[in-house]
Amino acid sequence: MTERTPIRPRDRDTIVQALAAGVVPRVGLQHIQVGRMLEVGALIKDIDRIADGGSSCRFVIGEYGAGKTFFLSLVRLIALERRCVTIHADLAPDRRIHATGGQARGLYAEAIRNMATRTKPDGGALPSVVERFISDCVKVAHTEKRPVEQVIDERLASIQELVGGHDFAHVLKSYWQGSEDGNEALKNSALRWLRAEFPTKTEARQALGVRSIIDDADVYDSLKLLACFTRLAGYTGLLVVFDEMVNIYKLQSSQARNQNFEQILRMVNDMLQGNSEGLGFVFGGTPEFLMDSRRGLYSYEALQSRLAENQFATPGLVDLSGPVVRLQNLSPEEFLILLGNIRAIFALGDPANHLVPDEALDAFMAHCSQRIGEAYFRTPRNTIKAFVQLLAILEQNPGLDWRTLIGSVSVDDDPGEDVATAIDGDDQLATFEL
Repeated sequence: MTERTPIRPRDRDTIVQALAAGVVPRVGLQHIQVGRMLEVGALIKDIDRIADGGSSCRFVIGEYGAGKTFFLSLVRLIALERRCVTIHADLAPDRRIHATGGQARGLYAEAIRNMATRTKPDGGALPSVVERFISDCVKVAHTEKRPVEQVIDERLASIQELVGGHDFAHVLKSYWQGSEDGNEALKNSALRWLRAEFPTKTEARQALGVRSIIDDADVYDSLKLLACFTRLAGYTGLLVVFDEMVNIYKLQSSQARNQNFEQILRMVNDMLQGNSEGLGFVFGGTPEFLMDSRRGLYSYEALQSRLAENQFATPGLVDLSGPVVRLQNLSPEEFLILLGNIRAIFALGDPANHLVPDEALDAFMAHCSQRIGEAYFRTPRNTIKAFVQLLAILEQNPGLDWRTLIGSVSVDDDPGEDVATAIDGDDQLATFEL
């Protein structure tokens, strides 16, 4: 038995609660991670490319319950260790990449609220990133005995050349002015503008003197501005993670889907051509979202040609050089290691406190295999939930024998969400008359 890293009780409780609910823990991913080393390695190369001033775009594809969200969270943690800034958000009916009713602005605002850095990994890092930039400018101005505003203008010269860059720079100078004057209202207004929280241009003009706001049509350009700004603030780049992309697949309107696909195509083209510095996108979705020829990305010919997989990558051969990363299924051996990791988390990393012996792990896997077949390790979310619940019962009832419980463990196959949606009049063959 290898020696394990001790686990803090607070982290242990957070991990256990999350796994019992079938969601990804906010902390402690390093205690759980098993397998998928090739995929992790490919994303690490992308992050290093971003840190070197390049760009990257990846589509992480996996079935429901197969571990996409966990994988994306792990990638974000690695990016933070590489001194990148990360932002992330899940798409939803009221949050999508392209819209005209505020849904795209809602996605951007949610992502900015989740902004994280190495020192603030839990989100809410926007004020600290802005403060770091302003502090560096003030320090340089004092050292060189120059006006602070002049230094800020020089630092932001590259940003002002980009679309929307002039107002972006003006808002940052407003934040500095608020800091200089002790005007908290002005500082808060600047942060509100950067978070896309101003609903109208009139309100933004009254508060900051700018003539624009970050709206639905400005989301992608604003992300490029933000990537440039994070590098000016001393970070290596910006990683943008959008999960639950299947919500685009679920859109009933073919026009709305195509508009979102056009925006995704713009991002893919820019990233693959290296038109942005220090910016990377990672999209998480299901195979239907990617491959459905009628509603998925493959229904948009330009995206299909860019995302098509290597024709030589036959079963057994892996190619991770393209934009699409298919999450390989966990093997039974890797799943056994995962169960051992969860057992160790319950024991705070101390083998002497294990609730069940090694033979219980094998017995649990055999029981799950009889109940739902290979799905127990291919899409392991429900299986993990059941195992965590089993350990919780044993922990709270010390007199119980694990052998009497395993046979009664209920494990259901995880079919995922119902991705079928009603077809409306915008889709072909939606209605017909005789």
